[in-house]
Amino acid sequence: MFRSVPPLRRRPGHALRGTAVAAAIVCAYGAGVVSGSGSQRHTAVAGGGSVLDEAAAQIRGRAATPVDRGELDRAAIEGMLRGLGDRWAHYYSAREFDDAEGRLTGRYSGVGLWLGGDGGSRVLVASVQPDTPAARAGVRAGDVVTAVGTTSVDGWDISRVAEALRGRPRDTVELTVRRDRRTKRFHLVRAPVPGGNVTVTDLPEHACLIRVGAFTRGTGRDVRDAVTGRTPSGRPTGGVLLDLRGNPGGLLDEAVETASAFLPGGPVVTYEPRGRPVQRRTVSAPGDAKTPLVVLVDAGTASAAEIVAGSLRDRDRAVIVGSRTYGKGSVQEPITLADGSVIELTVGRYRTPGGRDLDGVGIEPDVAVSADRPPDVAERRARTVLHGLHATMPGTD
Repeated sequence: MFRSVPPLRRRPGHALRGTAVAAAIVCAYGAGVVSGSGSQRHTAVAGGGSVLDEAAAQIRGRAATPVDRGELDRAAIEGMLRGLGDRWAHYYSAREFDDAEGRLTGRYSGVGLWLGGDGGSRVLVASVQPDTPAARAGVRAGDVVTAVGTTSVDGWDISRVAEALRGRPRDTVELTVRRDRRTKRFHLVRAPVPGGNVTVTDLPEHACLIRVGAFTRGTGRDVRDAVTGRTPSGRPTGGVLLDLRGNPGGLLDEAVETASAFLPGGPVVTYEPRGRPVQRRTVSAPGDAKTPLVVLVDAGTASAAEIVAGSLRDRDRAVIVGSRTYGKGSVQEPITLADGSVIELTVGRYRTPGGRDLDGVGIEPDVAVSADRPPDVAERRARTVLHGLHATMPGTD
């Protein structure tokens, strides 16, 4: 995923509902029934169209600058989404959404970046996927993207920046970033980006570090394999350091599966969809509830990553180390329109097992490490905590 802290995406399991919502929007756009303050306004115009159709025709016929009808349609839809006041609402063309889905399932070619925002107009590197062109070139999380090729990205949204970075394998693209008040340029060669976002590193005393860059398809399975010893390193009896720093989120199912790898059973997250009964997601299959566990977080830990950290904390399963997380507690659902384009809307909120709403609040770590400190400082602190947890286990000398 590539947008500002990608939405916690819930796969649309209610096709009828999605069709109904899409139909409602099409009807509002095509039939022209709107309401506002004052008396009801009927916006049907001669010829059976709507006031939007009339406006589009007038703009195309009389504006000094020629404009395509498709561009006007997109502007109208994006305007409706802005009117919702939903900061996560988004519109995709069919191609853009296919690219976004490919990012979540590992079917895309690019440079290996997850992009985010800072709450303003800047586009940031949220995380860098290991063993990708961006990682090999030295791009870092926190870099501010200023240009792609020779074009400034000033005024671009994250989707546009991401689209500019993707392309055919072996094609080159220049990325310009700002880091610590210095400008850096990277000449990157696009390549197929591996879908795996889980890396496992051995630590001393039979412990391991599991780094999760994003919750794409298969992430939960990979984490469970690492915890249960289905990797060359074997079972990490000395403890697990789960690194969720810079993880912008992803798929709800994968977040639940990841948390389940460390829990014996019970609740993981509560999902509160608008107009529907509360849904409780529980452990998918019993996991390892005994191995010492420390979770590393920072301001880039968001959405699905916060579900994992919040559930493990509320269930007294892990010690959280780092800085306060981003604070995104909403769930988005994609709804496909007739032409294959997609609108994505916030359809509900989630709460941790303890009933906490993290939206706009985030998670305050048990062991705080200033966000201004280098990343290795937080990791060293987390490893110290993990060593202490292991030392206090029954039967440990």
